Amino acid sequence: MNVVKTGLRSGRQGAAWLLLAALMPAGVMVGAEVQSVVVPAKAADVAAGVAAGPADVAASPEFAAMIRREMEATVKAFNAADPAGVAALFMEKGELVDENGNVYTGRAEITALFKAFFEKFPKAVMAMEVTSVRSIGDSLAVEEGVRQITAEAGAAEAQMRYIAVRDKVGDKWPIASYREFADDPAPTAEEMLQPLSFLVGDWVDESPEGRTAISYRWSEDGNYILGDYVLSVGGQPESKSVQRIGWDPVEGVLRSWTFDSDGGFSHGEWTPIDNGWVAKTEATMPDASTASATVTLLVKDQDHFVVRSTDRIVAGGEEPDFELVIARKPPQPGAAAAAKPAATPVVVPAGK
Repeated sequence: MNVVKTGLRSGRQGAAWLLLAALMPAGVMVGAEVQSVVVPAKAADVAAGVAAGPADVAASPEFAAMIRREMEATVKAFNAADPAGVAALFMEKGELVDENGNVYTGRAEITALFKAFFEKFPKAVMAMEVTSVRSIGDSLAVEEGVRQITAEAGAAEAQMRYIAVRDKVGDKWPIASYREFADDPAPTAEEMLQPLSFLVGDWVDESPEGRTAISYRWSEDGNYILGDYVLSVGGQPESKSVQRIGWDPVEGVLRSWTFDSDGGFSHGEWTPIDNGWVAKTEATMPDASTASATVTLLVKDQDHFVVRSTDRIVAGGEEPDFELVIARKPPQPGAAAAAKPAATPVVVPAGK
C-alpha cells in the first residue's frame, strides 16, 4: 500500500505592533439613561475608517452629532500619526491598559507609547465601532466596542475589543480608563493552509524502487489542499492515492487524510521543527492490519525536500527506515502556473 501522510502544527503569529494599545471611539451618555451608540455611517466616514454602531436603536440628532464628532476626532488623530492628539482624548491622569496588562498612566506616558508606535508604523490606519454605552450616574459612561488597525496597505488587520470609562468634563467626555482585549477574527482554513501552499504543482521521485508522481491543487472553496499520487514499481500495476489536507480549528493543527486504491487509508498530524516538520502517522491496511511511522520532512530549497520515515511498524513487525528526495517537476512548455503565493513545501510519502 502507498501510504501518504502530510501535516503541520501551526499557531497564529501576531506582529509586535499588535501588542500596542490603540485608541477607541468616544461614547456619550444622555442624562442618566443607558443608550447604544447609533451613528448612521456616511460614505465619507467609511472611507475615513469610522464605522457606525448597531442600527436598531434611533439616536437623537444631538446624541449622534456628539458621537460623530468624537469618533472623527479619534480617527483623525490616529490616522494622522499624532501621538499628542491621541493622548489629549484622555484625562490628564487617564490610564491605558493593553491586552498584555501593561499600564500606561497619564498623557505623557500615553503620548510616548503612541509616538513609538507611529515611528514603527507610520502608515497605520484605524477603524472603529462602538457597540454599547451605559451610564453610571450623571458623570460617568462605560463604553464597549471594537477597533481595527492595519499597519500598512495590504497588511493583516488587528482587531481588539475594548472597554473605556469616560468622565464628563464640561461638554466633553475624556477617557479616564481604557482597556483592550484580544479579539482577532478566527483564522480561515485557507489562511492556516498557506504554509503548505508551496505544495501546489507537480512533483516527482525517481528512485531504484520505482517512480512516484505527485500533484497538488487547491479545492474550489479554498478550504483544503488536494493531492494525487501515482506509484509505479517495475511491471506491477500502478498504485494510486488521494489526499486531503485541512485545518482542525478545535485542536489547532493541520491534518491530512489519505485514501489508497487498494482500500487502505491513513491519517497524519504535524508539528513544526526548525527546518521542516515531523509527524506521527497511523494507517489501516486493506487486510485490517495497522501501520505507524515517524515521518520527518527537511526542506532543501524551493524545488527539493527530503523525506525520512523512521520507527516504521507494519502489522506488528518492524520495517526498515527510508529516505527520499522529492523534486519539483518542470512545467510543460506553454503551461500556465496555477499556484497561490506560498511558503514552504510539505509533502510526505511513507512507503509500506
